[in-house]
Amino acid sequence: MIRTAVIGLGVIGGVHISAIRSMKNAVLAAACDIDASKKDIIPVGVNFYKDIDELILKEKLDAAHICLPHFLHYPAAKKLAEAGINIFTEKPLALNAEEGEKFCELEKKHKVKICLCLQNRLNTTTEALFRLLQSGEYGKVTGIHGSVAWYRSKEYYEAGPWRGIMAESGGGCMINQAIHTLDLMQYFAQSPAVSVKGNISQVLDYNLEVEDTASARIEFENGAVGFFSASIANYKDEAVNISIRCEKGEFLMSDDKLFIVNSGKQELLAVNTGEYAGKQVYGSSHAVLIERFYDALEGKDSAYIHAEEGLASLRLIDAIRRSSESGKTVAVG
Repeated sequence: MIRTAVIGLGVIGGVHISAIRSMKNAVLAAACDIDASKKDIIPVGVNFYKDIDELILKEKLDAAHICLPHFLHYPAAKKLAEAGINIFTEKPLALNAEEGEKFCELEKKHKVKICLCLQNRLNTTTEALFRLLQSGEYGKVTGIHGSVAWYRSKEYYEAGPWRGIMAESGGGCMINQAIHTLDLMQYFAQSPAVSVKGNISQVLDYNLEVEDTASARIEFENGAVGFFSASIANYKDEAVNISIRCEKGEFLMSDDKLFIVNSGKQELLAVNTGEYAGKQVYGSSHAVLIERFYDALEGKDSAYIHAEEGLASLRLIDAIRRSSESGKTVAVG
């Protein structure tokens, strides 16, 4: 039985607690948050700590879930890895690619397993589209477009001030709201991004350090071309769309549905299954990924998402930011 803990009891921490409690091979032994009032969300019998060092000292853990603000991901992971505790971390992997590389080194140095929560890769629609692209039936991917048009109020940033501070969040809409879209664009392209011309801006009068709007033209190693746009300045949360053009076909993934597009007409191919984990934007695959990771911890042949797989989106975000600052096309990585 895997003994695990959740560190950080915000909204996403509650999603992890629910998922862990559904596992047959795991027990939630402890939880940690600097705000003692949040311990009300943990089940009776689960030990609560306000300090991660005390948790590590007093609990015998096989794994721990990091559900903290972005700037605390790497410091928490370092403490856990040094204690020999396996790690399941929320996105993003780190504040930037440089810190992400240090995060990945923890796995090799301390002989622990690290799983990154890019759970949307395991959605039914994502898996169906990935299989179609890999089959070769539709030829090579030639173009890809990802768009996120959401709304976040000023109160959202006031409730979590770290979200608007560059040194604590690593950025705005790109790393916070749209990182899954950037990840899936490269995942579907089946090729790393090699160059980008991008622009970031603030169109909301929130007086933040981070961007609320971003766009970029991306060139991939295999010759495919991508266009990305994201903003939290919309009037509401609209569907996240990823469209893919191949040599012999075109596809659209819109929130929880996958379509093949023929002569402008959309034919439904797949729909995401399972209950949403907390909010629709979280998807429904947290529990699937956690179960895969726990199976791997038990020595089973189980594929999970490794820390290294989070570097591609961080490198792309860093490049879009550099391009916006210089006004030029820049290399990724």
